[in-house]
Amino acid sequence: MKKLTPLLLALTVTALVAGCADGAAAPEDSGPARATRQFGDIAFHGCTLDGGNASMRVEAQCATFDVPEDPDAPDGRSIGLNLAWLPADGDGGTGDPVFFLAGGPGQAATELAAHINFALREVRRQRDIVLVDQRGTGQSNPLDCVDADGAPLEIDALSAPTDAQLDAFVGRCLAGLAGRADPRFYTTGNAIRDLDAVRAALGADRVNLVGGSYGTRVAQQYAAAYPQHVRSLVLDGVAPNDLVVGGEFAHTFEDALTLQSTQCSADAACRRRFPDDLHTQLRGVMATLQAAPVEVAYRDPGSGEQRDGTVTPDTVTGLAFLFSYAPQTASLLPLMLDEASHGRYGPLLSLSQLMNSSVGGQMNRGMQWSVICAEDAGRYREDARAADTILGPGVARMFFGACRTWPAGAPPADHTAPLRSDAPALLLSGELDPVTPPGYAERVLAQLPNGRHLVLKGQGHGTLALGCMPKLLAQFIESTDAAALDASCLDAMRPVPPFTSFNGWEP
Repeated sequence: MKKLTPLLLALTVTALVAGCADGAAAPEDSGPARATRQFGDIAFHGCTLDGGNASMRVEAQCATFDVPEDPDAPDGRSIGLNLAWLPADGDGGTGDPVFFLAGGPGQAATELAAHINFALREVRRQRDIVLVDQRGTGQSNPLDCVDADGAPLEIDALSAPTDAQLDAFVGRCLAGLAGRADPRFYTTGNAIRDLDAVRAALGADRVNLVGGSYGTRVAQQYAAAYPQHVRSLVLDGVAPNDLVVGGEFAHTFEDALTLQSTQCSADAACRRRFPDDLHTQLRGVMATLQAAPVEVAYRDPGSGEQRDGTVTPDTVTGLAFLFSYAPQTASLLPLMLDEASHGRYGPLLSLSQLMNSSVGGQMNRGMQWSVICAEDAGRYREDARAADTILGPGVARMFFGACRTWPAGAPPADHTAPLRSDAPALLLSGELDPVTPPGYAERVLAQLPNGRHLVLKGQGHGTLALGCMPKLLAQFIESTDAAALDASCLDAMRPVPPFTSFNGWEP
């Protein structure tokens, strides 16, 4: 493939997401007489973080905390950081709160409140949970792509833009930020300054950091800059500091496909139903569509209406990439590719539309550009080996394409240095993770003498809420002794068998 569609760009921006979660609405405002609750020097008010339906609502305390946009110009423009506090159960926390750091880059911590409240439910029995929307995300002066009248800017998810078209789109995004934000200041380095300012205002001498995916980069860089304020670290889906975010997707996805194929081969029913491995299946469908994209009728996943669309190789690879994030969706991949190989593309296009719309709203595109253009794009070197992979080198080219136009800030000179710390650390990986594989965590663990790495068999990207992990998280954060954890309860977890029909897998 010579070009990757914006659909695949939308998929890649989710690559460092901290697991799957729904977005959250703005806190409810009960009027000027609403009661406040003090945490340190910050006055919070009651709010409801809404994940889209009643079952996803989380009652919290919310506040806004002002910080300078440019830390070197404290008298210049300020931005309000959106904070949410999930108070500890019972009579209050034991001190040393937990700060959750969201992924992306571009995800807002408060929009993951339901997911985090569930994953850290055992932790919350003893400790307060603090969610800070990183600058440029959520309600912390978001770097949204909007037109002059505030209307959201979109780019066609099923077309392949030229460089000029992408540059024009990025330019319009920049114009929408004029007078409100300078993208150069929305970097990881400035984000960790914000976190420390919030910590100090809360009156917490030390904090426990729980980071997911890109959030593990934030956690590592905070721990390096402010070691005296870190009590413990939990890193889920670990991204080493020297990783070029987006630069290795082609290879890590290829490795994940190999692991998924091995899993199918080990299952007699799957091996009999799908004799070809996933690489062969996927390349076969791509070759057919490369020769002639297919016009199909499909059912719109949002409205249920019949629509017409075009299935291209990028449609298939994009869906395969997203499916690989979680074993529940990865288990569908052999069946969907088999359907496509027999010319039945309608369900595939419906799923593609559903996944694209689902992930598209979870990420702040402008904030992500501010991070990767400052910290990653300049370090990317195209790998000739990527030409032989399913995704190819085009995925990285598209990922960094906006950086031709987007203003880049200046990260600290040592921002790629590995974290060397004595802090107690628990590192978590999914065995089948297509973007932050277990090998990444092993690299980081080498410099953490009080760290331990747990690999969850048969799992994908984001493990905080799986199985007995919530219990283990609470035990670790209370004891700060990773080595003493009895993690044998994780042995009960099993891979999700591949579907051999639309009725599921064979017993």
